[in-house]
Amino acid sequence: MKALEGVAMELDDCAFPLLHDTVLTSKPEKAFDGASWVLLVGALPRKAGMERSDLLSANAGIFGPQGKAIAASAAGDVRILVVGNPCNTNCLIARSNAPDIAPERWFAMMRLDENRGKTLLARKAGVPVQVVTNLAVWGNHSTTQYPDARNAKIAGLSTFDVISDHGWLKGKFIETVQKRGAAVIEARGSSSAASAANAVLDSVNSIWNSTPWGDWHSLAVVSHGEYGIPEGLQFGFPVKSDGTHWEVVPGLEQDGDAKDRIKKTTEELVQERELVKSLLPT
Repeated sequence: MKALEGVAMELDDCAFPLLHDTVLTSKPEKAFDGASWVLLVGALPRKAGMERSDLLSANAGIFGPQGKAIAASAAGDVRILVVGNPCNTNCLIARSNAPDIAPERWFAMMRLDENRGKTLLARKAGVPVQVVTNLAVWGNHSTTQYPDARNAKIAGLSTFDVISDHGWLKGKFIETVQKRGAAVIEARGSSSAASAANAVLDSVNSIWNSTPWGDWHSLAVVSHGEYGIPEGLQFGFPVKSDGTHWEVVPGLEQDGDAKDRIKKTTEELVQERELVKSLLPT
């Protein structure tokens, strides 16, 4: 609790104009009481010798109760962004424990991967990062994710027209985005912090505000069968919003390599769902 008190003090010291009060509590029902936005940041990290199934089972014990508490206490317009990894399946677990909340109000964060990819494309092309648009990251927030340079644009042009090194786009670019989290941990000794926090803000803004015309952003949302993805998975898609409702961007072309990569990350998410199936409400 002392550490949380320090965080609250620092928030006060930032003099944010929209921050009126902070509540420190270890009780989920109190934390989520009346909340219109919930950011689930904490999760049990994977430890040495821990299998992925062990990690998923342990996090089910965290996110299941949180889902129930959100359903019991949050406001009727609540939207939930899951950040703690493995965020797609953690979101699925929490969502499954809150059946009275519409599945469309649950999101898992893929925006950090999108931001990482945009920076790589901008540096390779020698352009400012703000001219890189339409970068979708498909699937799971894991090393199977697929950052889709084929449908991305640089200053309105096809990425493959601007960057002539197509081998890099199909190989090293994808691999670097997929493994960037591990590289950050190796470099600084802990997980991404400032970049993750920035991606949280970007994610919320991309849901809360209208998407710029012709663009889209990456979010893991509930699948309704778009692009042949099994229904119910919390899957990374290109998403656009009008500030009230969101939708998966339809009709994007996928070549054979893209389809193979999306199939691989889909299979991983299906496997994760199977691993926690016995822990989900029936």
